Amino acid sequence: MKNIVLYCKSYRNDLLRVKRLAESIEQFNQEQIPFYVSVPSSDKALFQETLIGRSAILITDEEIIRANSSLNQEKINALPGGTSQQIVKSEFWRLGISESYLCVDSDCLFIRQFSQSDFITTEGFPCTIVHEAKDLLQFASRNGMEKVSEDFHRERQQIMDIFGRTGHHFDFGPPPLLWSRHVWAALDENFLKPRNMNFYDAIVMFSGEIQWYGEAMLKYRPFPLIPVEPYFKFYYYERQFIVGKQQGETIDGLARDYLGVCYQSNWDTKSNLVQKPLLSRFVRWIRRAIFRRYS
Repeated sequence: MKNIVLYCKSYRNDLLRVKRLAESIEQFNQEQIPFYVSVPSSDKALFQETLIGRSAILITDEEIIRANSSLNQEKINALPGGTSQQIVKSEFWRLGISESYLCVDSDCLFIRQFSQSDFITTEGFPCTIVHEAKDLLQFASRNGMEKVSEDFHRERQQIMDIFGRTGHHFDFGPPPLLWSRHVWAALDENFLKPRNMNFYDAIVMFSGEIQWYGEAMLKYRPFPLIPVEPYFKFYYYERQFIVGKQQGETIDGLARDYLGVCYQSNWDTKSNLVQKPLLSRFVRWIRRAIFRRYS
């Protein structure tokens, strides 16, 4: 079993993003850490054709789900895509490929050299992303986005109540996410199975796989906690990206502190395989122009 692999769960509309991600991995992957991509079986041929010649190992989401006999594929398929993908990502460990995996979203992009030592200590322990999201909360406060802060604290309190933890509200992301099979196994053995639950039930209870992992790590501690800040500069909102550019952010500058960047696909639509209708794109262009004029 490998110490660590890279893993991306994707689907056809993110095809061009995955191609871009794969290219960045080939450019900066110093130790040739294996890169796995999972997609729905119906999309596999499309990805095979596009990723030919790339060092990406293609598997299907269904293979991952089959590794856990307690999961029902039809029930998972009935969930919204944004919810069902959380189950697939969180079950990847069951394939027995690696001790840990860096779960990289399709809209991520590496911008400098990386190696196993960025993620695993010399003692063999994976790091844990844990912080209080103060940069995001400050940005939301400055831009009148009160709901961002309200949702952040409400959701953290909800998952803390499930685990019976009190104290600070932590964030354990954003992507890419460094996850250990030992944390997922501890959650399964100590929380889910005693309640006759699987991870489908967990996500239906609370939709947030990042918080499930983080709180399980704090609760069960299968290895020492080595806290790290997020690995990538993550732009949750287009406004963050625009303000950053106005303040002089550059890729070279970001590369001093981050391994990569992530332009979230809910606003960065130019890399969608299927583009939105022209009118919708025109309205978005107008909104951007207005924001630039008055920001």
